[in-house]
Amino acid sequence: MSLVHNPYLNDRSTKIRSKAIPWEGYQRAGLLSAEDVTLIQRVAGQRSQADKVLEEEGETYANLYIRLLSKLSRNDTLQFILVLVGDFIADREDRIPLFLSQPDCYSPLLKLLDSQDDFVRSKSSVVAATLLSYDPKPADSVVSKLLFHLSSLIRNVNDPEGQDVGVQCLEAALRVEKVRTAVWAAEGKDSEAPKVVEGLVQLLRTNPGSQMQYQLGFCFWLLTFDTAIAEQLNSKYNIIPLLSDLARQAVKEKVIRIVVAAFRNLVTKAPQQNLAAMLVAKLLPCVKTLQSRKWSDDEIKEDVDFLVDELKNSFEGLTTYDEYKSELESGQLSWTPPHKNDDFWRDNAGKLNDKDREQLKKLVNLLIASKDSLVLAVAANDVAQYVKYCDSGKKNLDDLGAKARVMELMGHSDPDVKYFGLLATQRLISHAWAA
Repeated sequence: MSLVHNPYLNDRSTKIRSKAIPWEGYQRAGLLSAEDVTLIQRVAGQRSQADKVLEEEGETYANLYIRLLSKLSRNDTLQFILVLVGDFIADREDRIPLFLSQPDCYSPLLKLLDSQDDFVRSKSSVVAATLLSYDPKPADSVVSKLLFHLSSLIRNVNDPEGQDVGVQCLEAALRVEKVRTAVWAAEGKDSEAPKVVEGLVQLLRTNPGSQMQYQLGFCFWLLTFDTAIAEQLNSKYNIIPLLSDLARQAVKEKVIRIVVAAFRNLVTKAPQQNLAAMLVAKLLPCVKTLQSRKWSDDEIKEDVDFLVDELKNSFEGLTTYDEYKSELESGQLSWTPPHKNDDFWRDNAGKLNDKDREQLKKLVNLLIASKDSLVLAVAANDVAQYVKYCDSGKKNLDDLGAKARVMELMGHSDPDVKYFGLLATQRLISHAWAA
């Protein structure tokens, strides 16, 4: 089965196959040998006839295609050869090693990623990603170059066709562990490489159609097979609420299947980092609803049952304070009941100081680092409540460097952040220091 299906590329490929290319002229110009021309003409007709030839002389043609992509420069000829390459490997993974065995097989394809012709760029991306998805030991330079290009496609909001090609090519490439590792390494603060996952998250936030939802979900599912990625993905990109919303709203069964499979990976690979966020995202009610539905795919039922059991075991018996800690752990504060409940703070404010002020540090970190106005407003409210009900609250917050940040929030552009920043500042100033 072909790894990339794009209507635009398929339509263009059909039209390109029917074009007449002056191969004899290239022979007269010394760009092709008589043997090269004969080989091309044998496969330039009907695909059924070409398949018979390729079945017998596959290695010869793999070598020919790589040589021609390296030496030819006209867009019409490059388009034609790329279509022949696509036909050669489409639905025939057994032929891919014939390309991978050619010396420097990626070089002409990677060079064509910079072509001015959109079809040449896109088709080269597809071929390179397909080869890479079957390559057990791809070179770092190949992975880096292809990911840079795919990121630019995915981030180009003015080119939906290019985004579709980019996501599908990435979906193919992510089957390789080395690619997943490289993708995640690029998400680091100090990396100058383009952040591919960030591009996927941004695209998911645009509420794309069902097919794109599935393709994006597939990318996240593949990423979550790596423990390091499963541990960090939600804390970096808040992916659990996004995927939860997708599971609730999805129309197509295949979208739900891939989302619950990604959730299963997150729970299996990194429960400590993800279960709290799943509680905050109200995933348990969501998967309980999914559990009550009938599915044509048994894997959905198995994954949903697994998630229900895991989430129940994790969440049953939780106190209100446990749920509050889960919110802090997830980093996604919202106006759940505890935040404005005086009884809750009277009973639990002091607990934020336990274990060397572990939970208080998480609250202060959100106050300092978050860019989300809702999180900032709720965090400022919690600071005000904490100071009100904890005798040493003001000193503890000052020790952690929170006072200056709270005062900054009084000048925030969001009215709720400004209001709760003012309230917290008043509490900090009006309460006496406690030893």
